[in-house]
Amino acid sequence: MSPSLDQLRRCTIAVDIGAARTRVHLRGSGLVVDEPSVAAVDIRTGALIAVGKQAETMSGRTPDHIRVARPVAGGAVVDIEMAQRMLRHVLGDKLGRRWLRLRGTPVMRAAVCMPHGSAPIARRAAAETMYGLGARRVEMVDTLISAAVGCGLPVEHPEATMIVVCGAGTTQVAVLSLGSIVAAETVPVGGDAIDRAVVDHLRSNHALMLPSQAVRPLHKVLGTAESGGTTTTEVYGRDVASGLARSVLVETEVVRSAMRTPLNAVLDAITNVLRRCAPDLVSDLADRGIMLAGGSAHMPGLDLMLREATNMPVNVAPNPDTVAVRGLGAMIEGKVRPMVLSPITA
Repeated sequence: MSPSLDQLRRCTIAVDIGAARTRVHLRGSGLVVDEPSVAAVDIRTGALIAVGKQAETMSGRTPDHIRVARPVAGGAVVDIEMAQRMLRHVLGDKLGRRWLRLRGTPVMRAAVCMPHGSAPIARRAAAETMYGLGARRVEMVDTLISAAVGCGLPVEHPEATMIVVCGAGTTQVAVLSLGSIVAAETVPVGGDAIDRAVVDHLRSNHALMLPSQAVRPLHKVLGTAESGGTTTTEVYGRDVASGLARSVLVETEVVRSAMRTPLNAVLDAITNVLRRCAPDLVSDLADRGIMLAGGSAHMPGLDLMLREATNMPVNVAPNPDTVAVRGLGAMIEGKVRPMVLSPITA
């Protein structure tokens, strides 16, 4: 059962633990943490070496005794202890004495974004992560609801709004009306799957192994190609046969085609959600369109592909990667006012 707004207003922090980034909103202070969900550990001693952006730069470049861990995968915490250590470090002294235990009793309430349709074990893992940090109570909020609030959509009105949250590990699609989800679907396809499709394309067609952190800069090149820039780009990597460093010249349109393959699952999810909606709701969406959010919303060609497949307007949310935590932060700050539907009395 989703918590009420009164319950959320009792929370002190809002947390969005994603597969790519972890974000924390502190009541009265705003967004205080926005770091990659990565931690580097010395496996010989168990000591935490780095977290966040510093640990992310170590990925693929560490010796054998250092492990770069990602405690979140597919929108769920898969390593509770590592997630706790990572959060404890990135929060540092930002919460001050409000996060401390008083005579052994937790004194804080936390609100956490959870992907739609999360399994009970995933919800339990998120709750245990916050309990281990000192939370007295943990409220679970659907990411689709918090993201829609963060986008400024009129979710409480009797009119349809559609949101697509494309993250690193999953993509969530929903139609909302009167403050509730009418139909929704989650597919295990996100920015990471699209990146893997690009890496596989370069390996099979150019015999080139791409570094793990070289795909996102390629997205920017694809974006300039859409605006009339260059249609080819030079990509550096490691030759599959010789193991030596080399570069190849690839056509941006071919790379974009490789990215479209995993996105077909997202299009199928949108179609399934629309089929489960009433005709009146679908007619609302024909005018209002789709709101695209999430860390992968700025991926070149994604909004254009959705527009062509659905024949509906597609709008990219401002700062789409932080809409979920901003929406949840607005809830705990008491900035969201629900539409009151009182029973009719004779």
